[in-house]
Amino acid sequence: MWRTAPILLAMSLMASFVGAAEPDRLPDTGPFPWDGDLSVRMLDGLHRFIDRKISESIDRRPRHWQRDLSDADAYARSIEPNRKRFARSIGVVDERLNATMERFGDDDNPALICEAPGYRVYQVRWPVLDGIWGEGLLVQPAAMPRACIVALPDADQTPELFLAIGTDTKTAGGRERDLPLARRLADLGCLVVVPTLISRDDRFSGNAISGRPDPGYSHREWIYRQAYHLGRHIIGYEVQKVLAAVDWFGQRHGDLPIGVAGYGEGGLIAFYAAAVDPRIRAALVSGYFRSRQGIAEEPLYRNVWALLDEFGDAEIASLIAPRALTIDFRPGPELVDRQTTTPRDVNGHALDGVHGRLTSPTWQEVANEFQRIDALVPSKLQMRQLVRNDDADPSASAANTAIATFCSQLGFQPSEPTKQTTLIDRRRAFDPQQRQQRQVKQLEDHVQALVIDSHLARDRFGKLRRDSVDAFVADTKPLREYAWRELFGKLDDPPLAANPRSRKVYERPKWTGYEVVLDVFPDVFAWGVLLVPTDLKPGEKRPVVVCQHGRNGLPQDVIEGDRPAYHDFAARLADEGFVVFAPHNPYRGEDSYRRLSRKANGVKASLFSFILAQHEQILSWLESLPFVDGRRIAFYGLSYGGETAVRVPPLLERYCLSICSADFNDWTRKVASTHSPYSFMFTIEWEMPYFDMGRTFSYAELVNLLVPRPFMVERGHDDGVAPDEWVAHEYAKVRRTYDQLGLGDRTQIEFFNGGHTINGQGTFAFLRKHLGWPRKPQ
Repeated sequence: MWRTAPILLAMSLMASFVGAAEPDRLPDTGPFPWDGDLSVRMLDGLHRFIDRKISESIDRRPRHWQRDLSDADAYARSIEPNRKRFARSIGVVDERLNATMERFGDDDNPALICEAPGYRVYQVRWPVLDGIWGEGLLVQPAAMPRACIVALPDADQTPELFLAIGTDTKTAGGRERDLPLARRLADLGCLVVVPTLISRDDRFSGNAISGRPDPGYSHREWIYRQAYHLGRHIIGYEVQKVLAAVDWFGQRHGDLPIGVAGYGEGGLIAFYAAAVDPRIRAALVSGYFRSRQGIAEEPLYRNVWALLDEFGDAEIASLIAPRALTIDFRPGPELVDRQTTTPRDVNGHALDGVHGRLTSPTWQEVANEFQRIDALVPSKLQMRQLVRNDDADPSASAANTAIATFCSQLGFQPSEPTKQTTLIDRRRAFDPQQRQQRQVKQLEDHVQALVIDSHLARDRFGKLRRDSVDAFVADTKPLREYAWRELFGKLDDPPLAANPRSRKVYERPKWTGYEVVLDVFPDVFAWGVLLVPTDLKPGEKRPVVVCQHGRNGLPQDVIEGDRPAYHDFAARLADEGFVVFAPHNPYRGEDSYRRLSRKANGVKASLFSFILAQHEQILSWLESLPFVDGRRIAFYGLSYGGETAVRVPPLLERYCLSICSADFNDWTRKVASTHSPYSFMFTIEWEMPYFDMGRTFSYAELVNLLVPRPFMVERGHDDGVAPDEWVAHEYAKVRRTYDQLGLGDRTQIEFFNGGHTINGQGTFAFLRKHLGWPRKPQ
């Protein structure tokens, strides 16, 4: 989506009024407290606020749990609601297909790829969801398996590497190498499935159909960004692949113990799979476990909505109880998730490509998090062990301690492996990149099918009676609460007293402008500019129009300078006699506000959590002004301000109408489609997905929450936000709803010849009509 460009000015707005006389500020307000760029101050305060929320999250988690520690069975039953919430949060929501395990190959790449004394290794695939297959390697012991194990490599390791296929088992000095985890389990006589994980490479991100074949970020982020908006997740898809293999184990070897083991990203998937599925008796997690308080610094594809609100790694470990857990402390993969090139989005903006990094935790951090499990689950209810193995060249004894512990948890004692054998791959033309491409493409196709059918999911989610306005509005009330709390995140902190402070910054013939700040929460304030008509009569109360800027904008952008996107529309409305307030919304500073939203996601909040709280305080203050009619406060926003127009007024019922300019859209396609160059999948705006929003609300459904209040769309034919067809199609649903409820005169769309800009013709007439203010400019 196109947004307004950043504007760096030394503004009259920011001028200091030290020692100003009383007429230089609004009545009943204190002196203005700050100079400088308040947009930076606002973001800094919001970051401090959310950092405190993250710090407090551990102490707040117990409110979600009702653990019964009387015995193992009672405990497992008591945490089942938490397990279900956790599974949903990582997108494990689809019913899996019937379990099979297919060995496949051809003349050049046979199904049997290698063998060793005691087992054979096959290339295999297994059905998971419609169109999605797990794919990797199967180790089949010659004798009865001792256990069934899914062994998961790191995202940048192939299954072949995790089984040391084609790797000499001896060092140059003739010593036995420390073999990777999957190979050790194979040598111990286990039936082992080694899945392919989606890698951190970027060669298969992008879609040629869209004309954007290379968005410049990793496969894992490519799947995450589209799946998250549809209530799915790259993590959940890979957990489903593990569980589909577990289904097959249960079908074929129901009497054998089942375990999961993984390293790095594979450790994450193994850990989460064990938390979700009680059939897994034991989990071995290597190079992953730590405190998750800094999860917002990890790669974007690890972002899980509301994770820290209920879960850290200790709490996830408690979902595995009363089953067994081994944590193998060793260095994990370390990287910065950065592409090697510098691609640009459709608007020419450089894509930074840095959406998180991986670092190894200290031993103390891991030990402290492991100790936290003791406060949640007594050791008598769970076999668990933390094994330290942090040498640069891990010793065989330390590595074997973790393996031995895991095996004993599965019910057998590991024997000393026989002489190590180098496994030679028999395939002559095998290319692991082709396998990776299949895996990426299958997940993309699955999500895109969800995008296409998302309207059906939204229809099922939000059934509304249409036989009367009262019935319709009654049905929207729980949906309004759901959208606020479950999609955008509702901050339940009690607001501070507004403590308004102001200073005069404009003096025009028809109005005077005051810069205003209001307290909201500690470190959180609202800021904007109030334009007050000079011809107000004593006791008169006038309507207000809240005029909202777009991305990277500032309040003065809608007032002065005739900027191409805004054309001073706030000042023009003040010229007509409206009271006008131009607030600042904190979508400025590029990745600073995106990182804020990312951090907030962990504690079940987002950028709009703050914006909604700020606008609640703004509305309360505006209603307190003696010259404001609190029943007639309207909202008019462009671009990101237009996005705000379909999120804030529908949820804040004190706004009496809303106008969305240069933003209205088929939002699910806009956010998650990989088939259109209009999509956010190809821009720098990686904060746009909201978890499961695509299956619950698009713009028509959000506008339903505004009914019966008036709503208007302003749309330029040449606006690159989306094609007219998307906008018209989505608005048609709004029009139908208003018409069916007998409210057709309360909604309107204006198309005009122009681009991403305020037109200010039909919208101004709409405001005059519905705010009961017929005056036109002289």
